[in-house]
Amino acid sequence: MEFQSRQMKWQQGALVALRFLIGWHMLYEGLYKLIHPEWSALAFLANAQGFLSGIAGWIVSSPGVLNTVDALNTWGLIAIGLGLVLGLFTRGAALAGCALLLLYYLFNPPFITSAPGASVEGNYLLVSKTLIEAVVLLYIAVTPLSSRFGLDMLRKKYHA
Repeated sequence: MEFQSRQMKWQQGALVALRFLIGWHMLYEGLYKLIHPEWSALAFLANAQGFLSGIAGWIVSSPGVLNTVDALNTWGLIAIGLGLVLGLFTRGAALAGCALLLLYYLFNPPFITSAPGASVEGNYLLVSKTLIEAVVLLYIAVTPLSSRFGLDMLRKKYHA
């Protein structure tokens, strides 16, 4: 029984660490975009080769829509990141993060036909860090342990 208790604590700690690390990554990406007003999703969308490339073309062709997408992306990353880092509304933040990352993935999935060197991080085939983070966020969303350490714990305690 003691082994199971220790194992459960390690699992909780690992899950909280994953939540925090992915949250930090998303928060930083959002803050970077916010403090660099010249940033735009234009280049990413213009190079889209995935299932959503038609939608990407439509977004790129309309400056108003592109500006809206840029703002939603920036503030969405910040909100999701804060939720995950602070452990506040964890399930919603994790699901929103998963959805956003899956959109990124579907706009530009790493297929064998993708341009070589398109990624500055390496070469992928079907599985990328974006997809891995999305799946981890889905796991965090469906696991009750993920809200054990953070502001959700306090929120539930005082609103029970």
